[in-house]
Amino acid sequence: MAKSPYDQLNFKAAEEGLISVVIETPRGSRNKYKYDPQLHLFQLHSVLPAGSVFPYDFGYVPGTMADDGDPLDVLLLMDSPAFTGCVVEARLIGVIEAEQTEDRKTVRNDRIVAIAKDAHDYQDLKTLKDLNHNLLKELEHFFVSYNELKNKKFKLLAARGISAAKEMVYQAAKKAGNEVK
Repeated sequence: MAKSPYDQLNFKAAEEGLISVVIETPRGSRNKYKYDPQLHLFQLHSVLPAGSVFPYDFGYVPGTMADDGDPLDVLLLMDSPAFTGCVVEARLIGVIEAEQTEDRKTVRNDRIVAIAKDAHDYQDLKTLKDLNHNLLKELEHFFVSYNELKNKKFKLLAARGISAAKEMVYQAAKKAGNEVK
């Protein structure tokens, strides 16, 4: 099967703390989109209830595979929403480590947190510790609520810094069969 342009993106090794992020769901959207690697298209995956929206852009790191079998998830902070399919160069600031439980099966479902490289409003943030504590609580609440709608349980394990995020990207790249430089 032919590869899509997203599949052919060069893997960025995150050595300098930079990654490429493919946006699946833009900030402010009720619609959750997901990339289907078999079809090479983005599909509507689910719709949030009225009054609920995604608080930031969500996407994935191409060329990686997380423990849940999908590419690594990314929560991307930037000045304005992007669009589904947009590729954004971003700077790692940490990782939200989490577990999801569905039908008594628990899997890790961590979220890398990054800042768009060209963002103005967020350029002073260097690590997750620079984020307002209330923002982390609100993000946790969003993930808990979002997963409850799908009859899943979400549990925040830890919020860790850049070193943990880089290591997670390296391990997910290796798992996906990419050479890490």
